[in-house]
Amino acid sequence: MRATINTIIATLAMTTPAFAANGAADEPGLLIWAFMGFAAVVVVGQLVPAAMLVIGAIKGLATAPKEAKDN
Repeated sequence: MRATINTIIATLAMTTPAFAANGAADEPGLLIWAFMGFAAVVVVGQLVPAAMLVIGAIKGLATAPKEAKDN
């Protein structure tokens, strides 16, 4: 177990300078585009039901209640 922890710490210590190096993130890669696409899908997935609720509420305000129609 101790060897595993030491290996993980050594690996993380070596990757830090690689991410901080110049030119490491000049242009977005495939993973960045995939993450942004997933985020867009989540946003649209939240906006569609919200829009349906708002449209339903607006239609509900414009129509008379059932009780008023029966009289």
